[in-house]
Amino acid sequence: MNKEDISENHAKLEKNIGHVPKIFKELAASNPEMHDAVLRMDNFVWADGALSRKEKKLIAVSIAAALRDTHALRAQLAGAKDLEITLDEVDEALRVAFMLSGMPAYAQGRSAAEEVFLKS
Repeated sequence: MNKEDISENHAKLEKNIGHVPKIFKELAASNPEMHDAVLRMDNFVWADGALSRKEKKLIAVSIAAALRDTHALRAQLAGAKDLEITLDEVDEALRVAFMLSGMPAYAQGRSAAEEVFLKS
């Protein structure tokens, strides 16, 4: 895969998740086969199907909050904002995470969501 293709694919990845992790950029050079396989899976997972991209993004935000993965949470929230998901929709999804994984997941998710959605 040439540099132009890699840049185009990273733009799609950023659209899908909101942020391209540094390690993934490095993977393009260190292990192109793995890089390409992950990209194909990413495009498959985020494509509209029985669930919309928006619904999938709300699931991803909730999972990242439940795992207390700050990096993934912020990336997913950036993607949620790009999909015009509202803070109220994120809050409702985080309530599900709260019911299944406890108050810390909700608190961390809500705090990060406010930072992403309410900053100027």
